[in-house]
Amino acid sequence: MLQITRDTLDIIDRALQEDLTSQDHTTSALVPRGQIGQALLVSKEPGILAGLSVTAAVFSRVNPSLETVPILEDGANLKAGDLIARIEGQVGGILTAERTALNFLQRMSGIATETAKYVAEISGSAAEIIDTRKTVPGLRYLDKYSVAVGGGHNHRFNLSDGILIKDNHIAAARLGELSIEYLVKHASEKAPHTLKVEIEVETIDEAKEAIDAGAEIILLDNMSIEDMTRAAKMAKGRALTEASGGINLDNVRRVAETGVDLISVGALTHSVKALDISLDLQT
Repeated sequence: MLQITRDTLDIIDRALQEDLTSQDHTTSALVPRGQIGQALLVSKEPGILAGLSVTAAVFSRVNPSLETVPILEDGANLKAGDLIARIEGQVGGILTAERTALNFLQRMSGIATETAKYVAEISGSAAEIIDTRKTVPGLRYLDKYSVAVGGGHNHRFNLSDGILIKDNHIAAARLGELSIEYLVKHASEKAPHTLKVEIEVETIDEAKEAIDAGAEIILLDNMSIEDMTRAAKMAKGRALTEASGGINLDNVRRVAETGVDLISVGALTHSVKALDISLDLQT
């Protein structure tokens, strides 16, 4: 279960402010103050549940007397019609918080669901599915948590978590006629001892140069299946390999079978489809 930190509460408060929940004229006009009731969170399609603690926090931020009673937990396999949780308390608060609460729950469950599809697709291989920093600005903590719920693994959370020499770093270095070998060795010398050095390559020759220079992770960008297989074999025992670029559910199994260690998929977070979940007020 996700721990609700101060940072998470700030995310929730910004979302509630965006919706101007303090000025819900519809609910104020139509729902008697103090009316008590309950609502059910219901899955409308199969998927993986993620973000229930965030949803509960939304309701309590709108009205501290609202209680969220979980029926399922994050990571649960949902079927259409499954009851997820019960919200009890003042009806007005439930209705005011509804959209914001569902926005978090639907997006986070959508990410977990999509991640689980990729994880299942490569089941039995030695590769791991990892995420990227292609997240909604401000929501990275929630997005990456959802990937983990779906069975994936987290890449760098931010720029301080590792050294990743990307194509544009290499392009900038080549303006000064600097080699991949120089970049890897220079980065290794300058990096804190706790950080790994990863470099993006596009060809077998670049992969060999990076491995020989001592890079700890080789990112194979948009390589063919044949070249990925050659690069993974070349790096075995010397560096980890990460496949990236153009990876989808149709080809991820073939990518895993090349022998790469990691498969990064930006689509887990940058274009996720929200899971269909509804809030049904009980009468």
